Parts: sequence; C-alpha cells; structure tokens
Amino acid sequence: MKTAANSRLASSSTIQGQNIYNNAGEKLGKVEDVMLDLQQGKIAYVVLSFGGFLGLGDKLFAVPMQALRADGENECFHMDISKEKLDNAPGFDKNSWPSTYDEKFVSTVHTHYGIPR
Repeated sequence: MKTAANSRLASSSTIQGQNIYNNAGEKLGKVEDVMLDLQQGKIAYVVLSFGGFLGLGDKLFAVPMQALRADGENECFHMDISKEKLDNAPGFDKNSWPSTYDEKFVSTVHTHYGIPR
C-alpha cells in the first residue's frame, strides 16, 4: 500500500495484490479483489486467495475488511487467524465468483471471523 502508515484511505488498486499474514507471521495469501455493496456504500468483503502454487489451485475466501489490519509501513495486511481456520472459511471457486449480493453468504462470512455486522 503506497500510503502513509497511519492513513485511513487507500484505493482498491493499491489494496489488490497485497499480502496477508497471520499473527504468527505465516503468509496466508493475497488480496485478489475488494467487493463493494453499492446499495449501502461500503465494502461487503475482501477476496483473499490462499493455497495453490503459481496461481494454480488457489482457493478464494471472503474476509470482512474489519478482520484485516493494514500495515502501511510493510505494505501488507495482518489478521488473527490460523491457516487451518482460514482453510475452513466460507469461500468460492476462482471460476465461479458470486454474481449477486447474497446476504446469507455475507452473514456467514462475518460469523466465521467473529465480526459483527
């Protein structure tokens, strides 16, 4: 993220591709995209790619933005989750992204990470 470490603003293009690490310092993956709720004017969730090798076999997971802590100094994000819990998180196939807003799916995502809606 090419932004000041204490900045509250970042463009979606600077977030995309940023690595995400857990509190143990393990790389969990990277931000693939940011999904916007256009009716409510907020981020519905961040799409995290996890697993695979050279882009093959990646799994995509929806993560509430509130579950991520921006680290502008190191241009990455951190989140408090183990690889095992992430592997069991709500997600979708990289060739079959949700095409519409699904309130049940978004609620399940928030519940999995313990983030209130």
